[in-house]
Amino acid sequence: MKEVIQTVVNEIKQVLTEVNEDQAKHLSSYIEGAKRIFVTGEGRSGLMGKAFAMRLMHGGYEVYVTGETITPNIEKDDLLLAISGSGSTQSICYFAEKAKELGARISAITTNEHSRLAELSDHLLVVPAATKKRLPGEPDTIQPLGNQFDQSLHLLLDAIIIYTINQSKKTDNEKMTAKHANME
Repeated sequence: MKEVIQTVVNEIKQVLTEVNEDQAKHLSSYIEGAKRIFVTGEGRSGLMGKAFAMRLMHGGYEVYVTGETITPNIEKDDLLLAISGSGSTQSICYFAEKAKELGARISAITTNEHSRLAELSDHLLVVPAATKKRLPGEPDTIQPLGNQFDQSLHLLLDAIIIYTINQSKKTDNEKMTAKHANME
């Protein structure tokens, strides 16, 4: 078991080491410049997006997750953060097209810089991880399906929110704790 754990840790460390720092910093600036932030993703990638949206809310950002009943319409000067490992998830590409039509900025997080989602986006953050499709050029992994992408994504998005909050100095752990759910 320890060998499997260590292999997973090493794989994720390798992926995160290869993330382009400028792309990550650029996403941080997009977050800071957005009127409102909308997060979209499917499956486990969508769950990682929801975790990121929660931390953005704790950080004082106006943030919504697509598909929720209380999510308002997207508008000009909003940011759509679109997550798709393959960059070809049909619903995510549709949301990006719609957001673009309405004047919102699109930031894509994907493994595939040549994907449809990447083409639609104003900003791209490539996570150099394996997806369930195991396309040429993706790293080897012992992990099933898109685990390597999703786990790396979660840690990368956490690092981005930490970086963004530290740069903006708008909040701190105490203020974030005050925004944490209290009906649990």
